[in-house]
Amino acid sequence: MKTAILALLAGATLVASPAAARERWTPAQANAWYGQQRWLVGSNYLPANAINQLEMWQAGSFDPARIDLELGWAQKMGMNTMRVFLHDQLWEQDPKGFSKRIDTFLTIAHKHGIKPLFVLFDSCWDPNPKLGLQHPPIPGVHNSGWVQSPGTAALQDPKQYPRLEAYVKGVIGTFAHDDRILGWDVWNEPDNPSDQYKNQPADKTELVTKLLPQVFAWARSVDPSQPLTSGVWLGDAWGPTDKHRPIETVQLGQADVLTFHDYGWPESMEKRITLLEAYGRPVICTEYMARGAGSTFDGSLPIGKAHHVGMINWGFVEGKEQTWLPWDSWQHPYVLEQPTVWFHDVLHTDGAPYRQAEVDLITRLTSTTN
Repeated sequence: MKTAILALLAGATLVASPAAARERWTPAQANAWYGQQRWLVGSNYLPANAINQLEMWQAGSFDPARIDLELGWAQKMGMNTMRVFLHDQLWEQDPKGFSKRIDTFLTIAHKHGIKPLFVLFDSCWDPNPKLGLQHPPIPGVHNSGWVQSPGTAALQDPKQYPRLEAYVKGVIGTFAHDDRILGWDVWNEPDNPSDQYKNQPADKTELVTKLLPQVFAWARSVDPSQPLTSGVWLGDAWGPTDKHRPIETVQLGQADVLTFHDYGWPESMEKRITLLEAYGRPVICTEYMARGAGSTFDGSLPIGKAHHVGMINWGFVEGKEQTWLPWDSWQHPYVLEQPTVWFHDVLHTDGAPYRQAEVDLITRLTSTTN
């Protein structure tokens, strides 16, 4: 585990590919891996003092003490994983420093019994990411500072794809056999239009659909011992006999373990799980829990446990991300009044539960086995 990290920090910026990159795991291989894991429960994680992935990871704002505090809260309530977003520009800027900070994060997470699922690329929110000081949150607006990776400029420019390849191979190659890592989510909601922002490429979906298979290939070329995935999220025509959109054909056909998002009522969660179980592979829900939309811990988490599906809700601690505010805050900012209920997030900034009953439920369900 440490050997690859030290090799990178000694001066290498790329990790050599093995002679033969591994194939996609068979269902049997995927289930054997899943059988070694506890029932996975956690949150999509961003520390309270970061507005986005860049602010979380840049050298000047990376805050191990705050991360240690918050992951301690997660451990106490019974969580054992976190889904954590990375960014290609961080690798381009400082691969050695970024790798050191990832290693520091992993040390903290391991101390608290948490195995993170790292996300490499993301098509949501601001398409023009910029390193350096990030702007403050827009008052009353949900996720007002989150940035895409890669940004529009890189996505539209094939000349930048070697840089993206170096990022994927560099990060995964450095930690390819690190058992502190749960897995690699190679692209979050790849065809999300992010129409809150203007001037997005009209062919964004086509560009991502062409690039995503390459990303899976880059990731496999460094022979990671952890699984690869990319979660389906739109609609629910996901079963083996359904007609899939091209992006879903890639996701469902390339992932070692199947992941999905669901922000609907319990019936929606149950239906989507049942569709994906038909593939005979492990299933993990990597985004759920939007109280105002009908997705709650008490409605969805017991379903996940009954099916032995990993459950990772959106949002952990109230902070600069402002995801306790609903999606409609982009049209109607919550400046003069707060929403009736929090949309996402579990804890206040000081660690106090938003709803004690939710924390009690997580603790109870994670403390017992099927």
